[in-house]
Amino acid sequence: MIKKVSSFRKGYTLVELLIFMAMLSILLVIFTQIFSLIVDARLESESTSIVAQDGNYLLNRLMYDVARTNTINLPNAVGATDTTLDITIDGVNYVYALNGTNLQLTVNSSVYQLNSIGTTISDLTFKRIGNDDGKDTVQLGFTVTSKILEAGGSEFKSYQTTAGLR
Repeated sequence: MIKKVSSFRKGYTLVELLIFMAMLSILLVIFTQIFSLIVDARLESESTSIVAQDGNYLLNRLMYDVARTNTINLPNAVGATDTTLDITIDGVNYVYALNGTNLQLTVNSSVYQLNSIGTTISDLTFKRIGNDDGKDTVQLGFTVTSKILEAGGSEFKSYQTTAGLR
Protein backbone atom coordinates (compact mmCIF):
# COMPACT_ATOMS: atom_id res chain seq x y z
CA MET A 1 0.00 0.00 0.00
CA ILE A 2 1.17 3.38 -0.95
CA LYS A 3 0.26 6.29 1.23
CA LYS A 4 -0.29 9.56 -0.45
CA VAL A 5 0.98 12.43 1.62
CA SER A 6 -1.19 15.49 1.36
CA SER A 7 0.61 18.77 1.34
CA PHE A 8 -2.59 20.66 2.22
CA ARG A 9 -3.28 20.98 5.90
CA LYS A 10 -6.38 22.32 7.50
CA GLY A 11 -5.92 25.65 9.27
CA TYR A 12 -5.10 29.28 8.62
CA THR A 13 -1.97 30.77 7.27
CA LEU A 14 -0.36 33.81 8.81
CA VAL A 15 -1.44 35.97 5.86
CA GLU A 16 -5.08 34.91 6.23
CA LEU A 17 -4.95 35.65 9.93
CA LEU A 18 -3.49 39.13 9.30
CA ILE A 19 -6.17 39.91 6.70
CA PHE A 20 -8.89 38.79 9.12
CA MET A 21 -7.44 40.93 11.94
CA ALA A 22 -7.18 43.97 9.63
CA MET A 23 -10.81 43.62 8.55
CA LEU A 24 -11.94 43.20 12.15
CA SER A 25 -9.95 46.29 13.20
CA ILE A 26 -11.49 48.38 10.42
CA LEU A 27 -15.00 47.34 11.49
CA LEU A 28 -14.19 48.14 15.11
CA VAL A 29 -12.98 51.64 14.19
CA ILE A 30 -16.09 52.28 12.07
CA PHE A 31 -18.45 51.17 14.83
CA THR A 32 -16.58 53.27 17.41
CA GLN A 33 -16.90 56.38 15.25
CA ILE A 34 -20.61 55.76 14.68
CA PHE A 35 -21.13 55.29 18.42
CA SER A 36 -19.27 58.53 19.23
CA LEU A 37 -21.38 60.45 16.68
CA ILE A 38 -24.55 59.09 18.28
CA VAL A 39 -23.35 60.12 21.75
CA ASP A 40 -22.43 63.63 20.51
CA ALA A 41 -25.86 64.06 18.89
CA ARG A 42 -27.58 62.93 22.10
CA LEU A 43 -25.54 65.36 24.22
CA GLU A 44 -26.30 68.24 21.86
CA SER A 45 -30.00 67.42 21.93
CA GLU A 46 -30.00 67.11 25.72
CA SER A 47 -28.14 70.41 26.08
CA THR A 48 -30.57 72.27 23.82
CA SER A 49 -33.54 70.73 25.60
CA ILE A 50 -32.39 71.56 29.13
CA VAL A 51 -31.64 75.19 28.19
CA ALA A 52 -35.08 75.59 26.59
CA GLN A 53 -36.89 73.94 29.50
CA ASP A 54 -35.14 76.02 32.16
CA GLY A 55 -35.48 79.24 30.18
CA ASN A 56 -39.19 78.77 29.57
CA TYR A 57 -39.85 77.78 33.18
CA LEU A 58 -37.98 80.79 34.58
CA LEU A 59 -39.62 83.19 32.15
CA ASN A 60 -43.12 81.89 32.94
CA ARG A 61 -42.46 81.86 36.69
CA LEU A 62 -41.20 85.45 36.71
CA MET A 63 -44.07 86.69 34.52
CA TYR A 64 -46.63 84.90 36.70
CA ASP A 65 -45.28 86.37 39.94
CA VAL A 66 -44.92 89.90 38.53
CA ALA A 67 -48.50 89.79 37.22
CA ARG A 68 -49.89 89.04 40.69
CA THR A 69 -47.62 91.52 42.51
CA ASN A 70 -49.05 94.14 44.87
CA THR A 71 -45.83 96.16 45.23
CA ILE A 72 -42.44 96.28 43.52
CA ASN A 73 -39.85 97.02 46.22
CA LEU A 74 -36.69 96.62 44.13
CA PRO A 75 -35.82 98.11 41.63
CA ASN A 76 -37.14 100.96 43.73
CA ALA A 77 -37.62 103.74 41.15
CA VAL A 78 -38.98 104.03 37.64
CA GLY A 79 -36.09 103.59 35.22
CA ALA A 80 -33.86 101.90 37.81
CA THR A 81 -32.08 98.67 36.91
CA ASP A 82 -31.05 96.03 39.43
CA THR A 83 -29.89 92.42 39.57
CA THR A 84 -32.44 91.66 42.29
CA LEU A 85 -36.22 91.70 42.04
CA ASP A 86 -38.01 92.22 45.36
CA ILE A 87 -41.81 92.10 45.13
CA THR A 88 -44.67 91.76 47.59
CA ILE A 89 -47.54 89.38 46.86
CA ASP A 90 -50.39 89.24 49.39
CA GLY A 91 -48.12 90.61 52.12
CA VAL A 92 -45.31 88.09 51.46
CA ASN A 93 -41.91 89.19 50.10
CA TYR A 94 -40.56 87.34 47.05
CA VAL A 95 -36.91 88.06 46.24
CA TYR A 96 -35.36 86.83 42.99
CA ALA A 97 -31.56 87.04 42.93
CA LEU A 98 -28.48 85.26 41.67
CA ASN A 99 -26.43 83.22 44.09
CA GLY A 100 -23.29 82.46 42.11
CA THR A 101 -24.69 81.06 38.86
CA ASN A 102 -28.03 79.91 40.27
CA LEU A 103 -31.27 81.87 40.30
CA GLN A 104 -32.80 81.69 43.74
CA LEU A 105 -36.21 82.71 45.03
CA THR A 106 -36.44 83.67 48.69
CA VAL A 107 -39.94 83.63 50.15
CA ASN A 108 -39.81 84.90 53.74
CA SER A 109 -36.84 82.83 54.98
CA SER A 110 -37.21 79.85 52.62
CA VAL A 111 -34.77 79.70 49.69
CA TYR A 112 -35.57 77.84 46.45
CA GLN A 113 -33.22 77.25 43.53
CA LEU A 114 -35.20 77.80 40.35
CA ASN A 115 -32.83 76.58 37.65
CA SER A 116 -31.84 72.93 37.31
CA ILE A 117 -28.43 71.52 38.20
CA GLY A 118 -27.63 71.21 34.49
CA THR A 119 -27.71 74.95 33.78
CA THR A 120 -26.25 78.23 34.95
CA ILE A 121 -27.88 81.66 34.92
CA SER A 122 -26.07 84.90 34.07
CA ASP A 123 -26.77 88.48 32.96
CA LEU A 124 -29.82 88.74 35.24
CA THR A 125 -31.34 92.23 35.08
CA PHE A 126 -34.59 93.78 36.21
CA LYS A 127 -35.60 97.26 35.04
CA ARG A 128 -38.63 99.01 36.46
CA ILE A 129 -40.67 100.79 33.81
CA GLY A 130 -43.57 103.09 34.62
CA ASN A 131 -46.60 103.88 32.54
CA ASP A 132 -49.44 106.42 32.54
CA ASP A 133 -52.08 104.30 34.27
CA GLY A 134 -49.93 103.88 37.39
CA LYS A 135 -49.32 100.16 36.99
CA ASP A 136 -45.63 99.49 36.83
CA THR A 137 -43.99 96.97 34.57
CA VAL A 138 -40.70 95.17 34.93
CA GLN A 139 -38.38 94.48 32.02
CA LEU A 140 -36.44 91.33 32.83
CA GLY A 141 -33.61 89.54 31.11
CA PHE A 142 -31.31 86.61 31.75
CA THR A 143 -29.13 84.07 29.97
CA VAL A 144 -29.37 80.32 30.49
CA THR A 145 -26.22 78.28 29.75
CA SER A 146 -25.93 74.50 29.72
CA LYS A 147 -23.23 72.83 31.81
CA ILE A 148 -22.89 70.11 29.14
CA LEU A 149 -19.72 70.77 27.15
CA GLU A 150 -20.08 70.24 23.41
CA ALA A 151 -17.48 70.35 20.67
CA GLY A 152 -18.70 73.80 19.58
CA GLY A 153 -19.03 75.17 23.12
CA SER A 154 -21.86 75.23 25.62
CA GLU A 155 -25.45 75.80 24.52
CA PHE A 156 -26.92 79.11 25.74
CA LYS A 157 -29.97 81.25 25.15
CA SER A 158 -30.83 84.77 26.26
CA TYR A 159 -34.33 85.72 27.33
CA GLN A 160 -35.85 89.17 27.67
CA THR A 161 -39.44 90.26 28.16
CA THR A 162 -41.60 92.77 29.95
CA ALA A 163 -44.18 91.80 32.57
CA GLY A 164 -46.73 94.12 34.10
CA LEU A 165 -48.83 94.31 37.21
CA ARG A 166 -52.53 93.60 36.80
